[in-house]
Amino acid sequence: MNNTNRKLVEPIVVTNPVTVHILGICSALAVTTSLATALVMSVSVIFVLCLSNTIISIIRRHIPASIRLIIQITIIASLVIVVDLVLQAYLFELSKRLSVFVGLIVSNCIVLGRAEAFAMKNPPLPSLLDGLGNGLGYAWILVLIGALRELLAAGTLLGYTILPLAEDGGWFTPLKSMALPPSAFFLLGLLIWAVRSWRAEQREAPPAARPEVSS
Repeated sequence: MNNTNRKLVEPIVVTNPVTVHILGICSALAVTTSLATALVMSVSVIFVLCLSNTIISIIRRHIPASIRLIIQITIIASLVIVVDLVLQAYLFELSKRLSVFVGLIVSNCIVLGRAEAFAMKNPPLPSLLDGLGNGLGYAWILVLIGALRELLAAGTLLGYTILPLAEDGGWFTPLKSMALPPSAFFLLGLLIWAVRSWRAEQREAPPAARPEVSS
């Protein structure tokens, strides 16, 4: 795998920001009540990550080190405002359901982290690919959890019936607990466990044994 493909592919599984670094989990828990909200948040984060990484990379040599974080946050916040306005204009109902969480992309550790750790040190194209790769790595987690929660809580995906409900003559009884916030926490925990069981190198080393304290 060449270097370009590695920057795009590795963040999806090998260095996934959610399952490996445990970043961005607040939105993963908050906006995954349905597949639609998970998809919209995923696209929004990918858009902000790609553009912020690219813009910051282009101007990185002109950013004073003492105010680099302020400039990075300003660029990210400007892109988030654009996303929020577009959602309000074209997807108003979903925008209301996402509430403040679109605005909180500004404080998403993945976005600022990639700007500081990668875009400030690399050319525009690798930075764009890094943003896209990390965005896709974040997105598949949200989409999977959102799909599972909507399917188990309502028997639907994107509003279309997949599992016929018992109350409508079908066989499926919805698990209402899946619509509650703790369900996302448990699903995310199980997903992280599954990924780390599959990829043993992602498991954390056991803590070193504590030295005995002499009496």
